[in-house]
Amino acid sequence: MFWKTLALSCLVALTAATNVTAQTRIRDVVDVEGVRQNDLIGYGIVVGLNGTGDSVRNSPFTEDSLTYMLERLGVNVQGEDIKPNNAAAVLVTATLPSFARSGSTIDISVSSIGDAKSLEGGTLILTPLKGADNEVYAVAQGSIIVSGIDVQAQAARETRGTPTAGAIPNGARVEREIGYDFNQRDSLTLALRDPDFTTAARVEDVINTAYGTQVAYTRDPGTVDLDLRGLQGSPSRILADIENLPVSVSVPARIVIDEKSGTIVLGEDVTISKVAIAQGNISIKVVESPVVSQPNPFARGESIALPRSQITIGQTGSKNIAMLEPNVSLSELIAGLNALGVTPQEIADIIRTMKTAGALHADLIIR
Repeated sequence: MFWKTLALSCLVALTAATNVTAQTRIRDVVDVEGVRQNDLIGYGIVVGLNGTGDSVRNSPFTEDSLTYMLERLGVNVQGEDIKPNNAAAVLVTATLPSFARSGSTIDISVSSIGDAKSLEGGTLILTPLKGADNEVYAVAQGSIIVSGIDVQAQAARETRGTPTAGAIPNGARVEREIGYDFNQRDSLTLALRDPDFTTAARVEDVINTAYGTQVAYTRDPGTVDLDLRGLQGSPSRILADIENLPVSVSVPARIVIDEKSGTIVLGEDVTISKVAIAQGNISIKVVESPVVSQPNPFARGESIALPRSQITIGQTGSKNIAMLEPNVSLSELIAGLNALGVTPQEIADIIRTMKTAGALHADLIIR
């Protein structure tokens, strides 16, 4: 029922929007070369756990890290038997935004790498975060927020979410800036997130029309170059004006079938050639009739259940045959499939078969 309701509601919504032109801002379809985020990673220790931390046997590196940290703080623990079941070794990840300045804060994610049961109530100790060049760009510390929960009793255990992973909002402070003088550039490159010749040409036309001169040049379906020489204002101000210009996005004819969630999404430009569709209901019946084999009286042995299976494949109901004319639009395709009275599962099978037969003119993506 979920399959049918979700899939048909998506199809009806797309049908109603067939005549609507997809228009958005340039900033939503392109990225600016040089303006990017950078990934950071670090190794740290979480303390303050209520007996849900790493065990020494399975996570010896946690004890070594805790010993090293205590010695740096002036505590001599050499030769001591430490059992840090209230501590856990974690990996800390973060994303350094473009043009982040020293002193600004960023969010971080914390994930256990040992056998800790939960990070709930834990506190991350000062952890340096490094980039791909092995330089420290931020330091992280703070109390962890965990959305998952792990409850255990003597004879039962219940886990919801992921209690071994959490986050710390604004948990890291930027210590090193990435030097980049954006306003010294006399040219910019716009990279389309979904390369397409039509969309790239439209971006070029919109920008050139706005400035009344040849400013943008389409290099390839994924790149539009901007020549800023002769324009008034800084590159930052020029880009601020350009990224808010409206542009019509060319969407390819595409069908996406998600078999796990039961979702079928069809683009508005999907067409098919003249084709006949025959659909019949197939029933598969499996009957299990196990036979018990018992030993003779007073004989040593045990009863054994022998499997006996019977599989019957048949066809119920009448066949439905539909003839679709050439260049059927999206709405006509949906109406034709619904006229057959088929279920969404059968719609997905019909779409795959039509694609195999060469009658479906669209990209078919199955997940």
